[in-house]
Parts: sequence; C-alpha cells; structure tokens
Amino acid sequence: MSEHIHDNKHDNKHEVPREDGQGLTHFDTSGQAHMVDVGAKAETHRIAVATGTIRMKPETLAIILSGTAKKGDVLGIARIAAIMGAKRTSDLVPLCHPLALTRVTVDFETDEAASSVHCRAQVETYGKTGVEMEALTAVQVGLLTVYDMCKAVDRGMVMSEIRVREKHGGKSGDWSATS
Repeated sequence: MSEHIHDNKHDNKHEVPREDGQGLTHFDTSGQAHMVDVGAKAETHRIAVATGTIRMKPETLAIILSGTAKKGDVLGIARIAAIMGAKRTSDLVPLCHPLALTRVTVDFETDEAASSVHCRAQVETYGKTGVEMEALTAVQVGLLTVYDMCKAVDRGMVMSEIRVREKHGGKSGDWSATS
C-alpha cells in the first residue's frame, strides 16, 4: 500500500478549513496527520503561561505543608518533574516540535481554604513556534507528581482548570485568557 506524500512546504491548500478560515494545520484534507512546517516562520521570543489546580482532602494538604509525606518534599519534587515535563513535551505529544527551551519556571501555591494546590508554569524560547504545549505539559506533570506522591493517603484528588493563561510572541502576537 502506498501513500501520496505532499511535498510543497508552503502550500496550505491541504489544510482542513476552520470557522475562522485559518485551517487545522495538523491534518490534510483526507484527515492524515502531519507535523506543521514552521520553516518559513520568523524566530521570535515566545512565552506561554499555563495554570492548573489539584484539590484534595484537608489532611492531605496538611501533610504537604508539614513536609511529612513518605516520599519526601512533594512540591519540590513536583517542581522538578514539571520542568522535566516541559523539556520532554515533544516526546509525549506526537506532533509537537522539539524545542530548545530557554527558561522554565514553575510555582506552586497552596490554598488551605479550598484544600488545593495551584500550579503556574511559564515557559520561554526564542524560536519559530510557540511554547503553549510545553507550559501545559509542565502544569499537568507537576500536578500528576503531587497526585503520585500523595495517592497513598488520598486517591480522590482531582486535577482541574488546566489551561493556557497567556502567550506572547509569534505572528499572532499576545493573547490572554479573559478570566
């Protein structure tokens, strides 16, 4: 069985149109997935910020805050895991470009009233494509690590509200979530 390979790098006619007319860039008109060609794009400073939350029992949050979790410093290890996740995004998400990240910061904030931990990741690069996927992956891996380290005492933890909050750079410029 042979497949037709479309080789014209700058011909976007093969993209599936969206309502906004931009096209779904990861699929051709026959539904075949492909990695987007970013070769003609300008290199710019790119920044993305993503956030997310994990809710848990108050007793679980107390263990995190006291530093008495059996597996160690929950938020410290989750921070390192989140940074590693950002660096490995293209290994996890098949059509993401491998990027040379120039900066990854991850911050956790505990909320005793809501019995939750909030994660915020900011990822930066100087390149031809954005870092939204890397920021989202950092947040999700950080929250997954909190879950992994605390699941022995609380299997009912819930991760939610994982989203891109803002992005800067590239042809489309700046974008921020409204709420």
